[in-house]
Amino acid sequence: MYIFDLDGTLTDTNGLWAEVDREFLSRRGLANTPEYERVVSRSIYPIAAQFTKEYYHLPESPGDIMAEWDALADRHYRDLAPLKPGAAEFLRQCTEEGRPMALFTACRPALCRAALERFELLELFGHIVYAEEIGLEKRNPECFVRLGQLLGAPLEDCTLFDDSPDNCATAMRAGMAAVGVYDDYYAARQEELKSVCGRYIRSFEELLRG
Repeated sequence: MYIFDLDGTLTDTNGLWAEVDREFLSRRGLANTPEYERVVSRSIYPIAAQFTKEYYHLPESPGDIMAEWDALADRHYRDLAPLKPGAAEFLRQCTEEGRPMALFTACRPALCRAALERFELLELFGHIVYAEEIGLEKRNPECFVRLGQLLGAPLEDCTLFDDSPDNCATAMRAGMAAVGVYDDYYAARQEELKSVCGRYIRSFEELLRG
């Protein structure tokens, strides 16, 4: 089974979340910090919201913080954010080949579905699993163990496509194969990404049949 991440892998949306963070903080007269960005960029939504509340001593609840993030990101997913080059074509190629596919994302369900529906890709996935439903971050190997259980697929029969070096490394430790997908957000970590996955691509266009 092929398992795809969404943000930074299929959609060019990693930079969007940095913009959401900046706008959210600027509304409150707060500044982003390297520590804050490092934590929230690697966390699932509820954990990131709780950390944000505690880090900046905010009066809002984690639920209110997540709702504001959703509102800031909604238009981008529905109308603006592009797909990565070759992503749609590769997904349709896999469908033609009869290959089972799943989406495993830390993106919010409504935003994820808005993007997939916009690009007419929703029906290509047999399963969509949201990391916040599992309740573990993707850099935790147990997250992928539970993912395999939900999908009913042995991990050794699964290949993850992901732009994050951390996620690829964790998937490999859990027993999956991993294909690292280049994204500008992790540009400084590309050598690391190459070292922790079985295959590395700059673009899905490399995987298209001629």
